[in-house]
Amino acid sequence: MPGLIPFPFGRLVSRVLRELEGGGSVLGLPRRSFFRGVPGRDLSVTVHGRRVSTPAGPAAGPHTQLAQNILCGWLAGGRVFELKTVQIRDRLSIPRPCIDMRTVGFNVEWSQELSLAESLEEYVKASMLIDLLKAEGLAPGCDRTLLDMSVGYDLAGVTSEPVRRFIEGLKDAGPTVRRLAGELPGGRRRWRDLAFTTRVSDTVTLSTFHGCPPSEIEAMAEFLMASMGLDVTLKLNPTLLGAHEARRLLRETLGFTELVLPDEAFAADARWDQVLGMAERLDRRALELGRSFGVKFCNTLVVANPGDFLPASEKTRYLSGAPLHVLAMQLVRRFRRHFGDRIPISFSAGIDRLNFPDAVALGLAPVTACSDLLKPGGYGRLKGYLDELVRRMEAAGAGDVPAFTRAAGGAPARSESDARLRLTERHVPAASQDGRYGRARHAEAPRKMGKALALFDCLSCDKCVSACPNGANFAYAPLERELPIVRLVREEGAFVRRAFGATRLAQARQFATFADSCNECGNCDVFCPEDGGPYRVKPRFFGSLEALKASPLDGFFVEGDAVHGRIGGRELSLRVSGGFAECVAERVRLRFRLDRLEGEVNGEAPGELDLTPFHLMNSLRKAVLDPATPNYVNA
Repeated sequence: MPGLIPFPFGRLVSRVLRELEGGGSVLGLPRRSFFRGVPGRDLSVTVHGRRVSTPAGPAAGPHTQLAQNILCGWLAGGRVFELKTVQIRDRLSIPRPCIDMRTVGFNVEWSQELSLAESLEEYVKASMLIDLLKAEGLAPGCDRTLLDMSVGYDLAGVTSEPVRRFIEGLKDAGPTVRRLAGELPGGRRRWRDLAFTTRVSDTVTLSTFHGCPPSEIEAMAEFLMASMGLDVTLKLNPTLLGAHEARRLLRETLGFTELVLPDEAFAADARWDQVLGMAERLDRRALELGRSFGVKFCNTLVVANPGDFLPASEKTRYLSGAPLHVLAMQLVRRFRRHFGDRIPISFSAGIDRLNFPDAVALGLAPVTACSDLLKPGGYGRLKGYLDELVRRMEAAGAGDVPAFTRAAGGAPARSESDARLRLTERHVPAASQDGRYGRARHAEAPRKMGKALALFDCLSCDKCVSACPNGANFAYAPLERELPIVRLVREEGAFVRRAFGATRLAQARQFATFADSCNECGNCDVFCPEDGGPYRVKPRFFGSLEALKASPLDGFFVEGDAVHGRIGGRELSLRVSGGFAECVAERVRLRFRLDRLEGEVNGEAPGELDLTPFHLMNSLRKAVLDPATPNYVNA
């Protein structure tokens, strides 16, 4: 399984600052997608007693695993980050592909792909990057941010020493901050005295296994509040609807008749009455401890896996996206009919630009997204959520979120609380009948052209760049649009140069993949109009020679004037010096002039040597090192 390799902090900071100073995109996110706040509109909400500047952010998942992912979400306006769930088993083998966004949203991944120590460092790096951008004045007045850790999945794991150490490492990140600060690039004097946040997180969302006993769930929440000193959000499962109601909504109301909900998913999970009692006790316990308690709707829904896209080895998959929104909102209404709005509710289920303002008006906070951010546009879609919220607030004449809630609640609403409850009763049945959540709206997969994707020259639609949550796919501009096809042919004991034309690149914009950040989730393949998958077909660059050697895949490692590569399984290397290229291919060494592609051959050479791979390697080297197109290779 391909493993994610965190990018060095100092180089990441250098790249971000270089791109900020250049005035263009940052980490692939266009500047037009930055959210800096809107004068006269206060979008802030309270989460666990802490004020955050917007209610938006990415849900725990692929968008909150690497430091650079979190930074992209912050630039787009996210101010609450549900960090990807960690657990004691931190070396999982996750099947690939693991994400299926052809219609609504399915996945077969469920926790971090990094070790606990790596996850801790990534979250601290993200916090420090946000502090640096605040110091650079990126979003004055709109920069209050919350990083919410997420842990799971059973009592033994949550109370284990490694997980406790992870939690303490985020509550007091001082040692990690000081170590990482030593990697900061020079030239910014004010950074030396910057007071980086050391209490990176002291809130947590508890995620549990499907089938986890209620008593164990309650014990985990108690442990996190009482022993670890954290404010807790309990993530609840959509199976709380019960098998009959969940199937009725999915199949009859929404039309997803092909989805099979296994009986065992419901038989093993907590029941609604058990959760109500648990929430009552935990809310009371939080008050006793001086802590905060809330719930989150909701987790993904277990459905059968037909094996037509995700690996057939997985018997079940997890449903997200539009249909989950309807199920989760039903649970919000049930919960509020019992508790009113006194227990805070976090929400993440099928959120998009159009329903985000509705969820905010209901008083849900934070309101986070995952599936929608996996579509083309990626993190930039977050800004669309906030722009739509601002538009709706302006139309309502509301200057802040409470005023927006009261206005949306209508004239009879006596208070913000009353408006929230009225809106809940109004929104839930409306969502259930809204055709945009039904199967008919999501029946068609993204259109394919029936054409194979090639190493060079595609439609240049850029979809693979923004759809990748890790920013692994990137664009580059080739400095040479013609790649000569040259072979050295042995004639009468000597090698003679023979030219066979050239490969011409039609597009001025080409695409590649940074392998260290690619976990082969398959998402870019879904949205690419051509067949093959950018992560499989396009040139693949590794961040180190060790990573290249450890991978069985073709690819390249570029280090200044040198390129190490693997093409068609053959190990190759090239070093450019003084107008000459020195090349090694297995037991053959070549040295030729770059301008004439002529030179000498040493070693056990066959009767014909193809210089094209070396010219390709040198052309790619020059292109990806060009500072005009920032990427992880030239960072």
